[in-house]
Amino acid sequence: RNRRKKKLIKKGASIHETEEIGEVNITGGFKLLSIGKETFLGRVTISIHDYMKIGDRVCINDGVEILTASHDVPDPNWKEIKASVIIEDYAWIGTGAMILPGITIGHGAVVGARAVVSKSVEAGTVVVGNPARVVKSKRSSELNYNPCEFLAANRAWLTG
Repeated sequence: RNRRKKKLIKKGASIHETEEIGEVNITGGFKLLSIGKETFLGRVTISIHDYMKIGDRVCINDGVEILTASHDVPDPNWKEIKASVIIEDYAWIGTGAMILPGITIGHGAVVGARAVVSKSVEAGTVVVGNPARVVKSKRSSELNYNPCEFLAANRAWLTG
């Protein structure tokens, strides 16, 4: 894990030292990537064409795809459209979700497994489906957990 983190930092990404990085596939402008403290990324694919910020204590599960660019479908030249993605503190992105360009996932928001997020998600909101829709409008505003500690406990349990 440390090798992956060091490699990303060497390429220009800003990554906090307490972040846990799984087998990520990150392409594009590494200097546009910022990852906060005590954040976990599983087997995640990120395509960076615009600014990408992942806050503190965020959990991004396996199979998640995050895009910061797409194409303008009506444009006869199929012009590329770039837009930043912001994932605020304590957000949880479920397995296999897709985050499209120009999205902000608010503080403490939850994106359900396999959801396709095409619109920003307000703080504390839970969304599911394709396209993602709100199923619960408020999660606790008093969040105080570290997804990396949870992983350490599981790792110790699994490996003995």
